[in-house]
This record gives sequence, structure tokens and C-alpha cells, in this order.
Amino acid sequence: MSTTDFDLVVIGGGPGGYVAALRAAQLKLSVAVVEGNHLGGICLNWGCIPTKALLRASEINHLLHDLEQFGFAVDNPRFDFEKVVARSRAVSGQLSGGVAHLLKKARVPVFNGFGKLSGNDGKKRKIAVTLNDGGTTELKAAHVILATGARARVLPGLEPDGKFVWSYREALVPDILPRRLLVIGSGAIGTEFASFYRNMGSEVTLIEVADRILPVEDEEISKLAHTAFEKQGMKILTSAKLGPLSKGKEDVTVEVTTARGTEKLTFDRVISAVGIVGNVEKLGLDNTKIKVDRTHIKTDHLCKTGEPGVYAIGDVAGAPWLAHKASHEAVMCVEAIAGLPVHPIDITKIPGCTYCRPQVASVGYTEAKAKAAGYQVRVGRFPFIGNGKAIAMGEPEGLVKTVFDARTGELLGAHMIGAEVTEMIQGYVIARTGELTEAELKETIFPHPTISESMHEAVLAAYDGALHF
Repeated sequence: MSTTDFDLVVIGGGPGGYVAALRAAQLKLSVAVVEGNHLGGICLNWGCIPTKALLRASEINHLLHDLEQFGFAVDNPRFDFEKVVARSRAVSGQLSGGVAHLLKKARVPVFNGFGKLSGNDGKKRKIAVTLNDGGTTELKAAHVILATGARARVLPGLEPDGKFVWSYREALVPDILPRRLLVIGSGAIGTEFASFYRNMGSEVTLIEVADRILPVEDEEISKLAHTAFEKQGMKILTSAKLGPLSKGKEDVTVEVTTARGTEKLTFDRVISAVGIVGNVEKLGLDNTKIKVDRTHIKTDHLCKTGEPGVYAIGDVAGAPWLAHKASHEAVMCVEAIAGLPVHPIDITKIPGCTYCRPQVASVGYTEAKAKAAGYQVRVGRFPFIGNGKAIAMGEPEGLVKTVFDARTGELLGAHMIGAEVTEMIQGYVIARTGELTEAELKETIFPHPTISESMHEAVLAAYDGALHF
């Protein structure tokens, strides 16, 4: 077999693409990756990882200004903003290099360039690759996985301009720490940036077109997040209509209309976080049976597209737009290609995490969606104020909420807000995956003292009653 002839070619080297290649190599399939920018994709280079590095810095800044409750005193705590940003870029660089090492170790060739479908020879698909060095090459493979990810949605009048209006990219490498910042969109991306900049000292206004922030989360959790953010000094405007931006020499003014009326607000910088669009252009889809719906490639339960031998995974294949969903799809898709038995993904068993302060995490049905789906539910709640570890840590504000099927006892959903909930949610994910009921969860012994004990109490609260609240 030649160096351009493979069992599988993966177009895109993000958390879906590189994982697909590594799993294929483990299964002894000949595989190559085509990646035009950075291994690790948006998640590792411009999303999940660098934002967490920034958020960690903002958490430290918050603690430095809240040391008195622990008995400490620090005079004039300060930070070097350039170093804060530089550290986040270094973390991304380290991990991107780690992905390159893993692929090299697995003997997976990486073609640095952009690939597209270019027909077939009757047996294998052809992939035309335009290399970053200006050259071209053609690859052949029996199977092709499209893992090209997505990019920020750009609305008219909110185009990133390199100065006043930022997408997530500019927000990750800012030229200044804005004194006054507007964040448009309160999903995970917008909320995390709002939290970071507020905790670094910016005056933050968060605008959402829906009637509540974090609109995909359980309504109760959204309300608690809203209260927490306002307590931190953030201004929140929901059900908001945004007028055109008016740019001056040093700032930008925008007209915002809510139920309270219309007001003109002035900011140093604006972050637009209004969703994403799939990277479906220039993939050679026109002469195929592949269908695209609202910038995302349509697939079946095994990630197959309408074109034989072509698959799509991750953000380009639609919601939920999460790195861990992409990686799981990657493994499932490759194992199906290899002829192994697989289990299709149930999106109600995929956790979602938002790393603002306080953190938000969830899995499964919200209370409202469970009722809308026809379930009779039992709901349990346990606040962090009843948890010894949370109080000892100085993190007493939080809530764990569980939603059970009243008839069978199955855990339908879990929703959490507070310290470290993004680490704890996996316990409920396992319960959802294993189709556990309240009986198994009640019998599960949680270690003491941990915040995770509140998870147990939230189960008890839905049935026998919480013991510590």
C-alpha cells in the first residue's frame, strides 16, 4: 500500500478527528489525518483549554480579593495581564504538541493542509489535499471521516474588526483588559468570558435575546446563575434587542431595548458569542449525496452521511457542540467501520459544563422537558449551604437538583450549580448511562466530607427526604 492509500482518511485534527485516527491505529487500520491549522482543533487551541487557563487565573484573582474570610491579608494584590494571557497560550501549545506526539507515536501521518472529497476510483474515495506549503497531493481511502468542526457565527453589524468587536479568538488574546465590556450571548462561551473578565475587574454587561441566561439549562439553575452574577456586579439584560453599533475613536455605543425601555450604553470592547456555524465549505460536497441542514452535515445514528463511505462527527455534524461528544462519536464511528459492535449515542446522556463562577453542569432532561415528554417526575433539591465541605471551602452557594421518573425511579436528569460541579456531574452521567434508579443511588456510599455528598442528598430529597437540610 502506498503512502497515499489508506483504509481511512480523517479530514480535521480536532478532538473528533485526532481521536478517530488514534482509535483507527489501535484497530490496525491504515489512517491519515488532514489538518490545515492546529492539531487539537478549536477546543484545544482556541476554546476549551485556553479559556480554562484564563478562568483559573480569574478564580485566583477573586480569591486574592476575598482572603479575609480565611484569616489572611494581602496588601494590594495585582496581576500582569499579559502574563495571564501568555500562560493560557502556553498551555494550549503544550497540549497541541502532545497531540502531535500521540499521532507520531501511533504512526499516523499528518498532512498539513486542507482536504476535500474529489470523487472515487470505483473502490476508494479520492481526497484532494491543498498543502500549506503550496503543494498538492491526492489521498485514497475506503472510508473518510469529516471532522472539520465549526466557527463563530457572525451577525451583520457584529463582525469582528480586530479592535472593538471580538469573537472568541480576539477575546482569548486581548490587546487590553477592558474597563467596560459588553458580552452578547449567554450560552457557555459568552457566560465563561463574562465571568472571566468580571473576575479580572472589568465592568461587564451580559445581553441575551432569550428570557433568561444559560437558556439550555434547567430554569431553576439559570435563575441561580443570574442572581450569582448580579451579586458579583455583572449587569444582565434578558429578552434584549440590540441596535446597531456606533464606533468612536476609543469606544463603541449600542442601543439596547428590553421590557424596561431603550437605553444607550457605551463600552470599550464587545464580545459576540451568538452561536456557531459548521465548516462545510470547500469539502467537495456538491457532487455527493451528503445533505447539509443549517450549516451542519446530516448523519444517521452511526455518523454515516448520505454518501457511501463518508462519515461526519463532532461540531460539523450538529448539536450538542461539545468536544467530548466529538471524541465519543469518533471512537464509535471508527469501531463501526472496523466491524465492531457499537452503541449509538444518546444525547440525553451527554453532560454539559459551563466553567463560569459558579460552575454549572447538567445531564439529561430538565424538569420542564421531562414533563413535556410525558413523564411524571419526582424532583429532589439540595443546597450547598447544607454541605459541610462546601461551607469549609467558603463555597456555600450552590444547588444540586435531580429529576426522576416517578413511575420507574429512573434518573432522568441532574442539574448543578456551584463549586466543582463540572467535576461531580460525571457521577450522574454514569447513573444515566447505566439506567440506574433511585434505589441504586440511595445505596451508593459517598465519601465524607465532600461536596459530592450533596448529590446523594439530592437523591434522598426526591424520595425519603434529605438528611442534612
